[in-house]
Amino acid sequence: MSTIDNQTTQPIKKGSFLQENNKSLLFIAGAVVLLIGVYFWYQNVYLKGRAEEAASKMFKSESYVGIDSLSNKAVKGEGGYPGLEQIAKEYDNTKSANLANLYLGGIYLRKGEYKQAIDALGKYSATGSPVADPLALGLLGDAYSELKDYKQAATYYKKASDKASKFTSPMFLKKLGLVNENLKDFGAAVDAYTKIKTQYPESAEAQMVDAYLARAQAQVK
Repeated sequence: MSTIDNQTTQPIKKGSFLQENNKSLLFIAGAVVLLIGVYFWYQNVYLKGRAEEAASKMFKSESYVGIDSLSNKAVKGEGGYPGLEQIAKEYDNTKSANLANLYLGGIYLRKGEYKQAIDALGKYSATGSPVADPLALGLLGDAYSELKDYKQAATYYKKASDKASKFTSPMFLKKLGLVNENLKDFGAAVDAYTKIKTQYPESAEAQMVDAYLARAQAQVK
């Protein structure tokens, strides 16, 4: 006969989910509070401080933007001031870095460094600016056009013309028409030129668009 006494198995007493997992929930709640604190510190202290630092260091390079003879100094920096490349790399997530990428795209494009222009402009994030945002898209169109990637160029010129003001939209529409002619999409070219003529009749592009329009219309099958 077994010497092991029979024991009554006691059922496991179960409470609510909160009772059973209170320690885990407290840990999770604490972690969430910590993450929220880190987030606000990151946004309001860390990023703000970096943004101010980037802006204070960038003004020298900005003064060189648009001057071909000083483009290398704008890109690489001078006299202890960082260039646009360094600003874009070291101060990412700041407005200055975003603007630096736009500047770099324009400089690379003027220097004929089209792939570098595309890389820089691809890092630019739209800000809602009616000037900077369509400009970035238009410059991407220019870079792809120079590389003879007319399909991509047309995509960016279309986006730029849709976002641009009445002063710059005709320019992007003209470029859109030209790359569509290169793509043998003469119907799309006609649409772009017609839009200049009908929607922006006072623009400089409208004064010369008739010749482009007639050429494209003659090719429509």
